[in-house]
Amino acid sequence: MAFVVGGRMVWKPHVGGRGSAWLGTRDMHLAAARHTYRPRLVGLARARSRSVVLVRMSTGPSQAVVPVPNGGASHSHAPSSSRAGRHGVANVPEPGTKFAITTPLYYVNAAPHMGSAYPTIAVDVLTRFYRMTDRDPVFVTGCDEHGEKIAQAAHKMGREPQEHVEIIAAQFLSLWDKLDIKYDRFARTTSSDHAKIVSEFMERVWDNGDIYKSVYEGLYCTGCEEYKDPKELNTGNVCPLHQAECEMRKEENYFFALSKYGDALLEFLEQNPNFIVPEERRNEVLGWIKSGLRDFSVSRANNPWGIRVPRDEKQTIYVWFDALLGYVSSLREEGDEVSLDACVKRGWPANLHVIGKDILRFHAVYWPAMLMSAGLPLPAQVFGHGFLTKDGLKMGKSLGNTLDPTELVDTYGATAVRYFFMRAVEFGQDGDFSNSRFIDVVNSELANSIGNLLNRSLNLLRKNCDSVIPADSQAAADAVEGGDTLRQAAQLRAAEARASFDQRNFPEACFKIVSIAHDTNGFIDAAAPWKKFKEGEEGKTEAGQTLAVVLEATRIVATALNPVVPSLTKDIYAALGFDESVYANLTWKDTEWGMLKQGHAFPTPKPVFMRLEAPQTAV
Repeated sequence: MAFVVGGRMVWKPHVGGRGSAWLGTRDMHLAAARHTYRPRLVGLARARSRSVVLVRMSTGPSQAVVPVPNGGASHSHAPSSSRAGRHGVANVPEPGTKFAITTPLYYVNAAPHMGSAYPTIAVDVLTRFYRMTDRDPVFVTGCDEHGEKIAQAAHKMGREPQEHVEIIAAQFLSLWDKLDIKYDRFARTTSSDHAKIVSEFMERVWDNGDIYKSVYEGLYCTGCEEYKDPKELNTGNVCPLHQAECEMRKEENYFFALSKYGDALLEFLEQNPNFIVPEERRNEVLGWIKSGLRDFSVSRANNPWGIRVPRDEKQTIYVWFDALLGYVSSLREEGDEVSLDACVKRGWPANLHVIGKDILRFHAVYWPAMLMSAGLPLPAQVFGHGFLTKDGLKMGKSLGNTLDPTELVDTYGATAVRYFFMRAVEFGQDGDFSNSRFIDVVNSELANSIGNLLNRSLNLLRKNCDSVIPADSQAAADAVEGGDTLRQAAQLRAAEARASFDQRNFPEACFKIVSIAHDTNGFIDAAAPWKKFKEGEEGKTEAGQTLAVVLEATRIVATALNPVVPSLTKDIYAALGFDESVYANLTWKDTEWGMLKQGHAFPTPKPVFMRLEAPQTAV
């Protein structure tokens, strides 16, 4: 930042942790008018405590609403720097290791919503970061395509179930492409290979004595695709998630002996305290187990849309017993034997399952017990993220405030959408979206702090140096006043951002990186190279060195932001005159200072990120 001391501009970077911040658009304009750089504390914080109803940001058969306390995060303060607690203790993979990391397999009863886009963006960011840091993740996403609810949705649309799932799966694939999602596996639970894997798994569990046939009568929620304990329901036997009355059903089904695994699960959680994060999710799971586990049905007698039970063709396998195996079956590569063992060799157990907290029971209780029964290793960690509101309110058609991710990305682009949800929603906690806040955050940080910085620097270089850098960036940082300070600040912030990414603290990682851009804006404002270019040869030399420092710092910002906004990083590298192959091979080591060399030529400048404008009708 710059201070006016005795009528002279003095620049100092704001290297501190939580005291560093971003400037809103209005603040930047005012600061520029005063020729100072005075950041105010703005960033992320919890909104005032309030009770709202949230739409889940998730996944499985359940897609309705659930009341929870507290609203979404505001960007009025810096993000929390804690590496545990709210984010949980991350299971950080070692360099050179291969492992799987998964989103939920999304239920295809309806088109993708923002709740399915959000965790997929988060996992994409994490896997891109891992690839940049010499780790070898297998990114698994996909669709859960069986179940009564899907058959009902298909019937309502006048389609056959297979036709319906093909249409909806294509919508997910299209959205992932628009959002720059770079997955390795896209699971489809209607594939014949998956069905064989599920059948083999069920046979193992059966052989272990954990599947038996019994008659069950109880209250069934189609939305959740499960029988409900009456004490879990609201008055009138209404499901609290779907606000729909459960129906009484009596069926003869096959059951999994979940109750047999209560002690084993408790022992496992005691030995692996970071298996479920954040901590509040772990406490919830411990409560369920300690209150006593009930065996659950793993088949349905009256639902033809599913995989047939291997020892009883009259019944189909329960959707969750089927879908969870998609994490394993999707690891199989072409040419591999269609078997559990072949899949396991390709990256199981998963390093991380990222899920919505509404499907925590299935992933943190049912799934581990099923794996224990089949003799397969358990995943390293289950991360339950929060829910999403819009303008502080639940989302719903009746309120007219739904958030369509396809419309959002078509209106604003992938870079803006990816950046906002990683910057403004604390991973693991509930978050809120508003159009005004979305535009404010993206414009302030991407368009102003980064885009405008790059554009004015390149135009100065074009006008005064024929778009050829006159000094080596390393030597320039040594020579120009404040250059070494900025270099050290950039290296420190990049290292801090790496640590934040490793701990899945995406808001803090973005905050640290954009702080480099804030410091660089302060540096160039204090140095005023546009004036120096008019002050003879000595002034021109100093101005050229200043631009070398500014452009190198901007390159580091772009490199560190690559996991979050890959398209923007690619555009910045192109604007800096690098071949596309340089961008394609970026690693975290490229955040080190010194890539820009004397004589490096730049193309004709053009803006890399335009300011967002609110549409006539809010998204």
